[in-house]
Amino acid sequence: MNKNPSRGQASAHFLFQQLSKPYGYLVQSSGALHLFLILLHQDFEDFFSQGFNSKLARISLMAQTRIVQSHPALILEEKKRHLIVTDLHIGFESTLAANDIYVEPKTIVQETLDELTSLIESEKPDSLILLGDIKSSIDSISNAEWQAVPLFFEIAKKIDTMLVPGNHDGNIQKLLPNEVRLASSSGVVIEDTLLTHGHTMPSENLSHIKKIVMGHVHPVFFREGSVLDGQRVWVSLRTEKSSLFPSTKGELEIIIVPTFNKYFYATHKRYYKKSISPILEHVKNFKSAKIVTLDGSIIGNESLLESVI
Repeated sequence: MNKNPSRGQASAHFLFQQLSKPYGYLVQSSGALHLFLILLHQDFEDFFSQGFNSKLARISLMAQTRIVQSHPALILEEKKRHLIVTDLHIGFESTLAANDIYVEPKTIVQETLDELTSLIESEKPDSLILLGDIKSSIDSISNAEWQAVPLFFEIAKKIDTMLVPGNHDGNIQKLLPNEVRLASSSGVVIEDTLLTHGHTMPSENLSHIKKIVMGHVHPVFFREGSVLDGQRVWVSLRTEKSSLFPSTKGELEIIIVPTFNKYFYATHKRYYKKSISPILEHVKNFKSAKIVTLDGSIIGNESLLESVI
């Protein structure tokens, strides 16, 4: 057998090398070259409409999510990496004062900035996405918010920042620097995932999504006597898509992100008021649920939902 490649094979090998430079480790593989020659021989669209390659095409449209251990922050990854946090409620300190807890708003903001900066340095995200309720007042802007919220948005000088406004973010555009992108209150879609605050219902034309990431309801575990009493937790729910999109079949995952503000529930359960989400109100039956601590430990299932949301 003649081991010297023909001119046609040599040309194909050169073309393969040029097109596959980002995947240089494949160039030496005869199997990879063989696959490339098949691609040259077959119609491109037909090839990707059948077999395992169509699955690869679908996988490329799925965003991956993971929690950042020991932090109420989520990473969403597709072509880019996004750091997601929610529910800072800057300006809520008057509520703490009513319970004899006194904290300076600017002190809380600085602690928040320090934690976010540390996460940005360790996770190296391309953008920061805030899922709403940056401030505490619903429609107005308090004196504390006029001072503290712009201080928080200094973070936008370090990283591309987007805000999906929540129900407490009325008039927040008056506090935003030019660097912050303000999205619609209905949320934004990245690949197959809807990022929303959680106080509005998703439109029927979003029925293609497979996952919702939301805040708004501030999941906290309350059980007297438990070492976890009052601790922020993650909630992951699985349900039928038809619960939210009646004409659509399939499964939907809902991830509820805990508040980023560690002081928010520094109070007794009797002061705790649940937030109501139309998304969760429409989901009558959950196929399964996981309650997860900030450090990643699973502490319960759907039987504990009443205790945390």
